[in-house]
Order: sequence, then C-alpha cells, then structure tokens
Amino acid sequence: MIFTFRQRLNQWLSNFLQFVFPQTFVLRVPYPPCAATYNSAQLTCAHRCATLLNIDSGVRQVRQKLFTIASLLLFITTVFAGTPEEKGYSIAREQERRDEGWGDSTVNMKMILRRSNGQETERRLRLKLLEVPDDGDKGMTIFDQPKDVQGTTFLNYSHAVKPDDQWIYLPALRRTKRISSKKKTGRFMGSEFTYEDMSSFQLAKYDYKYLRDDSVAGQAVFVIEIYPKDDFSGYSKQINFIDQQQFRPLKVEFYDRRGELLKTMTLHDYQQYLDKYWRADRAVMENQQTGKSTELVWDDYQFKVGLSAADFNKNVLDRVR
Repeated sequence: MIFTFRQRLNQWLSNFLQFVFPQTFVLRVPYPPCAATYNSAQLTCAHRCATLLNIDSGVRQVRQKLFTIASLLLFITTVFAGTPEEKGYSIAREQERRDEGWGDSTVNMKMILRRSNGQETERRLRLKLLEVPDDGDKGMTIFDQPKDVQGTTFLNYSHAVKPDDQWIYLPALRRTKRISSKKKTGRFMGSEFTYEDMSSFQLAKYDYKYLRDDSVAGQAVFVIEIYPKDDFSGYSKQINFIDQQQFRPLKVEFYDRRGELLKTMTLHDYQQYLDKYWRADRAVMENQQTGKSTELVWDDYQFKVGLSAADFNKNVLDRVR
C-alpha cells in the first residue's frame, strides 16, 4: 500500500514521539484539516512541551528533547505548508541533519566491475573519511588489489559551496594529478561511478523539488528531484528515493545532460552505527545506456578512530599506506 505524504508523516511523527518519550504521553497534532490523534488524546503540542518540564530526567535531557521536538515541528510545518520546492529542500535537509556528528571513520570496500557480457573484475580498497564542520567531508580511497592498481590513492575535499578539490596519485607515473572541475564527469578507475559521484553530498549545491510519495522494495519513500547548480556537472538532474522512516537513500536515478536516464543506483542492507548513523553494506550502480554495472560492498566500519586533517594531506599521497 502506498500512503499519502501526510499520512506517512503523521505515522512517522507518532513513532518518533514514542521513541523520544517512552513515558505514556499522548498528542494531537494541530495541523488542519486533519489533526492526527495519538492514543485518542486531545493534548496540543504546546501542552505536550509544557508537560515535559515535569519529567524527572534532568534539565539537559529536557532541553535536548525540546530542541528535537522544535526541529521536528519546523520540518513538518515546512513540508505541510510549503511549495514542492520547499518540501524537497526540507526532506533533503532532514536527511543531512540525521547524518551529522559522526566525526571520522574507516571502512574496507570491494569494487566489482561488470561488463555487459557478464565478465567481472574485482578490486579491494580502503576508505578514510573525515567530517569537516561548516564544509564538506574529506575522503581518501586507497587501492590495495589487484597489483596493477595497488598504491593508487584518490583524495577528495568536498566543499559546502565552492567546487570540490580532488587529486589522484598514480604509482605507474609516480606523480599526483589534480582533477579539474571540467573532468569530474570522467569514470572513476574504470567504474560506473564518476569523480563527481565520489564527493560527499552538500545541500547548498543543489535545487530541490518534491515529486510524490512512493515505495521501494516495500518501504515507503519520499521522491524528490534535485538539480545540480554546478555548470560542469555531468547530470541534468537526479531523482532520489528516500525512506520515510530513517531518511536513508534507497535508490537514485541519474539523468544525463540531454535529460535521458543514464544510471540507476540502489542501496541495500543498511546497518546502524553508534545508535544513530545508517550505512549501506552494498550499492549497485547500473548504466542504463551501456549495460555495464559496478557493485560496491563495504565491511568493517569503524567510527571515531582519531583521524585529523593531517591524515588527508595531498602532498604525501605517494607515501600513504
């Protein structure tokens, strides 16, 4: 069954409140024309927040819960009252907000390249990631296998607004090459991912539009269209399918500069880390125009391992181990 946008949000709000407030509380959300009733009660949001002050859980916990409720109500108000563009932005912002604060991480990755005839090539990599407050993330990808790509190291500095900085060290040439903005549409190490795809998502670099509610593999999703502001982007738009419960991307469609469907990426087997952050164990990027595909498989995620900006120095890529 596909629920309406409003029904899914009402259900999500109910589940959220019961998670944040395990005590027996009730709420009636005052959003006409249909206010969603929870536990058949008639409390207003203001009454609910006032009641929180009587919870014997400490001032800090109360403040955190009130801030969470305020953020949630602001999101819902925007979604209910806004234009499709405002709704799309609000959903993307909530997705970004839920993934803030992880700090730094490492993970092992297997990359499987598949040709249209079914022939496969496998590569082994390691990733290091650093969250940068008020800017984009820093990422380093190190190729370990096979031998012909061993030692190849890709470094990415994502930025919130300005163009990203990217470098790749090629052991065969013994030099580090900077990747210009105009060349980020190129395929990353022969895969169906481009250098543009290797950057972390940054909210300010896109325009947004809510399209509809839908479902993917039985999960209710928001469907939003995003348009890159970068003139050198290889895409005219992307259509993102974001699950309505945890705001995780389940599917992304990439359209080329002519507006034709180019690639489809699906993400699978999500796991939660640090009781907050969701990461997929597997992603498949399928090129709809060539029949080729690339599968990424991640394992052994580690968070807050102590990485710093010094671990992402472009001047020492030839010495990374």
